[in-house]
Amino acid sequence: MHAATELGYTPRILVAKPGLDGHDRGAKVIASALRDAGMEVIYTGLRASVPAIAAAAVQEGVDLVGLSILSGAHLSICKQLREELTKRGAQDLPVLLGGVIPQSDWPLLAELGVKRVFGPESPLEEVVQFVQWLVEPKAWAAPQTPAALQQEGA
Repeated sequence: MHAATELGYTPRILVAKPGLDGHDRGAKVIASALRDAGMEVIYTGLRASVPAIAAAAVQEGVDLVGLSILSGAHLSICKQLREELTKRGAQDLPVLLGGVIPQSDWPLLAELGVKRVFGPESPLEEVVQFVQWLVEPKAWAAPQTPAALQQEGA
């Protein structure tokens, strides 16, 4: 499945690795999978500051921001990112989160605008499919997950 062909445009995705965590293998694997699916991926590199991530997202005109966080600071980082995006007029920009994130924090992350959390064992195809669904314009008109659409036979 090639995103640019299916969507009629090339989605732009920012993959960011905020904070002091120095492990970026997962972020690079996700970035490669999204690129292989036809998306343009901008990777911030290690130890990006949250204001720099928000600024890059706006400057690059991305369709969504994907954060990889293993440090345990996901709640404070996501809260700060939402504030920084709001300051820049990008409060509606979708954010996905990857990493080792306790399920008990998922509702709090949803309140901070995180659309979905992916763990270290998440299948790449599932991540790519969700990103494609999220950036597809018609997804905004019918906010259902790809899994829900499959259950309905769509």
